[in-house]
Amino acid sequence: MTLHTRPLHQLDAWQAAEALARRDIQSLDLVRACLDRIGERDAEIHAFVELNADAALALARTLDAGPVRGLLHGLPFGVKDLLDTADLPTAYGSPIYAGQQPLADAAAVALCREAGAVLLGKTVSTELANMHPSVTRNPHNLQHTPGGSSSGSAAAVADGMLPLALGTQTAGSLIRPAAFCGIVGYKPSHNRVSRAGVKSLSETLDTIGGFGRSVRDVALLGAVLTGDTRLADPRNFDASASSAPRIGLCATPDWSLADEDTQQAWAQAEKALAGFAQPVTLPAELQGLVARQKAVQTFETARSLRHEHRHHAQRLSAPLLALLEDGMRISGETHAQNLQAVAQQRHVANELFRDLDVLLAPSAIGEAPAGLTTTGDPLFCRGWTLLGLPCIHLPFARGRTGLPVGLQLVGRFADDHRLLAAAHWVHERLTR
Repeated sequence: MTLHTRPLHQLDAWQAAEALARRDIQSLDLVRACLDRIGERDAEIHAFVELNADAALALARTLDAGPVRGLLHGLPFGVKDLLDTADLPTAYGSPIYAGQQPLADAAAVALCREAGAVLLGKTVSTELANMHPSVTRNPHNLQHTPGGSSSGSAAAVADGMLPLALGTQTAGSLIRPAAFCGIVGYKPSHNRVSRAGVKSLSETLDTIGGFGRSVRDVALLGAVLTGDTRLADPRNFDASASSAPRIGLCATPDWSLADEDTQQAWAQAEKALAGFAQPVTLPAELQGLVARQKAVQTFETARSLRHEHRHHAQRLSAPLLALLEDGMRISGETHAQNLQAVAQQRHVANELFRDLDVLLAPSAIGEAPAGLTTTGDPLFCRGWTLLGLPCIHLPFARGRTGLPVGLQLVGRFADDHRLLAAAHWVHERLTR
């Protein structure tokens, strides 16, 4: 079954949501189309750890027979295996928790279900949402990483297995996989989405967000997760009603580490946004963000995973063990000083938006690296995560080997609705 000649599993989430609300298509048909795609492709991509096929089909039939329940009515979605689900095991990407069955949904999962979404399955997370690679492959080239730690969610959306999927970010685990897989990834402002029912790594950094194939997709998801309907306001996506945002071009202090692919995407964006954007240099007070983010994450992760370290060290990867040991060597006094500095830096960052609406910045060093022994470097995401600012990756270019490349937009804290409106405007121009 097609809509406007496109197979159902290729529809953007917002397109499918509108068609479902009008009853132009049936949830049952959309769920079947996604399950068929999973059956065709997941043996190669390995995006899922658990499927919920029978329950999903049954719920889709019920939704088709009843009233429209909410913004996500009838839409299939996937959940990173870091978030609890009452009807599917949650293992956090670790053999330590294999087969664990939570008693309740994580808050983000419950909100999606309440809005009418249909859970198709749990998507692969790297080991305890850290850097050790998972089995998931990049759908654009199976010999390349999809990024991490939200590996399965990004790969599933990119390959048409799902229109929407939940993920998390502590360093770059939403933006980087979105960049490598060529889709839109949205990290809300810190604490805009409840983290109840999610395996904790860092209270200061952990953020729940998601993936879609367009800005409107993640705006729909964001409105449900935050309860802020401004995120999905149709006027944000109406060219006749929206005005040009004030854009700052922020290459960041680490620009010298960006490779040729990111540099070319940057040049393309500068040309497309000429007249609407101006260069911005981060103030001296915002130097050292990457190093501080690493220190905060390492300290807090070492303590969040203290049980696993003490009682299951033999079931942890060598890189994760090394990180946990490093974290325990950081003193509480040093961490307190880092937190004080973060609070000050977040205040300084807010001032960046006095005369700007958004910042354009690199998402990743370049294309997804070849091989499956790394998930790539989250270098260009760490600082924005530390500052707690909302971010969205916009895919629009290709690198030297044909893999996706893009850039991210960063907004003022808690101004997620303005970020998403600006992102739609910018993305329209970058993809012309």
